[in-house]
Formats: sequence, C-alpha cells, structure tokens
Amino acid sequence: MRPLLAVLVAPLAALLLAPAPAAAAEWFADAELGVVGASRNDVRVPGNGGTLFSLVNDLYTYPAPYGRGEVGAILAGRHTVFATWAPVRLAAHGYLPTDVFFHGATFAGGSPASARWVFDTYRLTYRYGAVRTSSLDLDVGATGLVSASAIALQGTWYSQKTNVGFLPLVSFRLAWRFAGPLALVADGDAVATSKGRLEDVLLALEWAARPGVAVRAGYRIIEGLTDTAEIYDLVLLNHAAVGLHVKF
Repeated sequence: MRPLLAVLVAPLAALLLAPAPAAAAEWFADAELGVVGASRNDVRVPGNGGTLFSLVNDLYTYPAPYGRGEVGAILAGRHTVFATWAPVRLAAHGYLPTDVFFHGATFAGGSPASARWVFDTYRLTYRYGAVRTSSLDLDVGATGLVSASAIALQGTWYSQKTNVGFLPLVSFRLAWRFAGPLALVADGDAVATSKGRLEDVLLALEWAARPGVAVRAGYRIIEGLTDTAEIYDLVLLNHAAVGLHVKF
C-alpha cells in the first residue's frame, strides 16, 4: 500500500507547495442525495469466535436516505484535488433465528433484536487528467480514506463494535460525452488487500445544464469485505442517486 500512498501524497505536496496564481484554480462543489439499501450484510464480531448472522436475511434492513458532498479544485486544467464526506447509516429489525454471540454478549435465538450499521468515510483525493478529448475524459489517481464504522446489536442486551481505519485506494473518473450535453460517467474508488476490499463506484447519466453546472442521475454501488480477528463484515449496498456539480 505504500507505493499507492506515495502516489497520493507526492502530487498533493507538489501542488500545494508550488507557487501558482489564484486564477489557476477552478473551484467546485458536488452534492449527491438518494436512497440506499442493502442486498447483503453478513456480520461476525469478533471475526474469530463470533456468530455469523445477516442484517439482511436474518433481520430486515430498511432502505434509508443518504447524502454525500465534495469540495475541491482543478489546477492547471489536469490536476484535481478534492475532499469527500460520505456517511451511510442503516437500521435493521427482526427476530434472531439462532443464538448469536456478538462482541461479548449472547442474544437468544427467537428473541426480537434491532441493529445499527454505520460506515462514515472522509476522503482526500488527487486525480490527474490522463485523457482530454472533445468526447472523452479519463482521470486517474489515488484516495486516502478514513472510515468511522460501527455495528450495534440490541435485544436483551446491547453491544456495539466501533472502528476507525485508514485505506489508500485507486481513484478514477471516466466521462464519455456521447450526445452534446449528455455524458455517461463512471466515477469511483477501489482497493483490495489481504484483509478485505472496498469498491465505491457511481454509474450515471450526466447533463451539462449550462457552463459550470451539471446534474446527474444514476446508480452507486458500495461493496466491501472486512475479514480480521476483530470483525468480519461482507456488505453490498445499492444507491439510487441524483447529484449536482457546480464550478465557481
């Protein structure tokens, strides 16, 4: 992971330390709203010794609204730096089919239970515009991601497992302007390690409403696996998303 982290840190340091006129930076903000639902969320806490159960199949996870935001700048036309805040909060309810040992507490099978699943991420991304044509843009780079996650189970007892972690990810954006102001966009971050993986990818139709303003609608997928001695969590989240991108 160290080479990937260097890919992120070195260009960022060079851009921040190099003198440049204020006019060279094109600032932007991006907001995304939608609904997120889980089609898979298998949990075991601790990862070695806990009971594997599903927040989707054993309990029922309710779809929930979500939002995420970005602020950043495009420097010298090809260098993009931005920060992202992307929280996800889901709740599940139901009856446990079997006894569940979760983070030091045993919950009886057949008893009512509720669960809370949290995955909040804070990201800093650098991308370089590798391709710039009249119809196609391709940006590649890296993201440093800090996650604040929690899984809580409540029934006869209450138990919660929290975690703060860091991941360096590969980052990309592909935009194909196939019909005037309309473009197909693929935008995301992804990584795979010996202890898990994470992919957060948006596929959307984007419309350049006017210079500096674009709106989009599409589908975002977050798929991830954490497999450590402390926690096992295999999750697949599906988002119906709309967004607004504004340049200043």
